[in-house]
Amino acid sequence: MRKFSSLSNSLGTGVFARLTVKKQEVEAKGVRVIDLFVGTPDFPCEQHILDAGINAMRDPENIKYSLLDSPEMTGAVINYYKERYGVQLTADMIASCNGTQDGMGHIGMILADPEDVVLLPDPGYIAFETSALFGRARPYYYRLTAENNFLPDFDAIPDEVYRRTAYLVLSYPSNPVGAVAPPEVYKRAIELAKRYGFAVINDNAYSDIIFEGEGGSFLSYEGATEVGAEFFSLSKSFNTTGSRISFLIGDPEIVAAFRKLRSQYDFGMFMPVQAMAVAALTGDRKGVKARCEEYRRRRDALCGGLRTVGWNVPDSQGTMFVWARVPEGHGTSEQFAEELIERAGVICTPGSEFGPSGEGYVRFALVKPVEVLEAAVKAIAESGILD
Repeated sequence: MRKFSSLSNSLGTGVFARLTVKKQEVEAKGVRVIDLFVGTPDFPCEQHILDAGINAMRDPENIKYSLLDSPEMTGAVINYYKERYGVQLTADMIASCNGTQDGMGHIGMILADPEDVVLLPDPGYIAFETSALFGRARPYYYRLTAENNFLPDFDAIPDEVYRRTAYLVLSYPSNPVGAVAPPEVYKRAIELAKRYGFAVINDNAYSDIIFEGEGGSFLSYEGATEVGAEFFSLSKSFNTTGSRISFLIGDPEIVAAFRKLRSQYDFGMFMPVQAMAVAALTGDRKGVKARCEEYRRRRDALCGGLRTVGWNVPDSQGTMFVWARVPEGHGTSEQFAEELIERAGVICTPGSEFGPSGEGYVRFALVKPVEVLEAAVKAIAESGILD
């Protein structure tokens, strides 16, 4: 038998593959399946963004290795951050990457050494743990609980853990729990990073999908660019998921180290994709705001609808996700997710996929129109699963 690395052996088979098999089995029985488990926006990418990529494809020079970020794209990021977040950037604070999944997955390689600790939200997005494993570091999960509004309890983390910490991951609005953090969370994280000498890496994927007020940037807080950086993604705001447009932005030293690492395994962002990024960042944001309102309507249809049929699901504060406690008496989160497919034809993601504290919850993605979400509520109610 062939020997594989301990890292390879630590990577599990994704639940998405297992649930897709279950979906196919249920559909083969003639049951309509409503798929709410993968967070891919169903909105079309705006035409001016597509046109920018198509036009760039017509130039043969744009089909070669890009190697570097174009001045136009870097300038577009600088202007966007100034107008959108009130943050003044310079070119040495920006590096592109092929999606936040790619960037976050590799960030541990430049920030951590063996035996270092990485502070991760629990529940949290799967790629956060991957970043620690790829950096050969030890994940330390800080729990996010409903009783604390799914916010970090920094005081619960022991001093000796802080002293071994290489970096802290923050992620608000939060996938999967849909919580939004007040300014105090970011300010405390910066204060702790300065005190103990670790970095802060913020996942800023959902700042345009927030249902009260306006989303912001970690970098807008005093001292943030001295201790950390954030991943800024166009995927959810501009519906460009397959184009993999993301940036690491912040502390120039972290950005320079990330650029050096990326130069070892990549040849830069495809130039037509860079053109799409420029078009998105410099274009009208009316569509972004309109989609946020549509996500709000979808949240209300799903959460409000489920509450009316006896499942007490709280409203998400942001993101395109809903975090729901498994009804009592239905086993583990994965058992309940499978039961929901079989009995109601609705697919969600077991909370156990998002860390130890995710057990007991499931995640729904708001990736269908209101009428489909209403049909999902009806199917759940009629299945008798909540009785």
